[in-house]
Amino acid sequence: MVILSRARILLFLFIIAPSVGCREVAVPKPRGHFRIDLPERQYVQFDEKTVNNPNIPLSFEYPVYGHLTFQEEKGIHPGWFNIEFPKYKAKIYLTYKDVNDDIDSLLAQSYDLNVKYHVSKADAINEQVLNNSENKVYGILYDLKGNTASAVEFYVTDSIKHYLRGSLYFASEPNADSLAPVIDFFREDIMHLIETLKWKK
Repeated sequence: MVILSRARILLFLFIIAPSVGCREVAVPKPRGHFRIDLPERQYVQFDEKTVNNPNIPLSFEYPVYGHLTFQEEKGIHPGWFNIEFPKYKAKIYLTYKDVNDDIDSLLAQSYDLNVKYHVSKADAINEQVLNNSENKVYGILYDLKGNTASAVEFYVTDSIKHYLRGSLYFASEPNADSLAPVIDFFREDIMHLIETLKWKK
């Protein structure tokens, strides 16, 4: 019979105790998203005089935290311009066109771009009719739900002379859940743009 000394017993317990002691049970953390700090809303006036571009005869208010870029290349796309938000990798693409007895064609093109193109990816497409008779601004705003390339699209026209189309895109992989707060934020800016829109004679 082996009699262990008190020192050996204590050493044995010291070595073995950590392996049989209490263990912390791993608990999965709830799924979360990065916190996104959104700017305070402020707007500045856009019109063809302030941007020195007679090809876009309209005015509206756009966010001060966005900056304008124009896509004119030797007169090929005179009415193409954007409002960019680099911090959020977001961009509102805008296209202005004169209506020359081709309103039906422009509206059909809008429908194809806004609905048909995204219908396979969208979980749902909600339409909001836009009707501002005072400023003669009529159209539709589309909310595209799900992991679509564009989250918000719209077109507005006076049906006689002017037509403007816009779409909100992000330079990142579509993820409706994580982008939802930013989409909602820029959707309000788009609505403000439309509500302050005036055509130039």
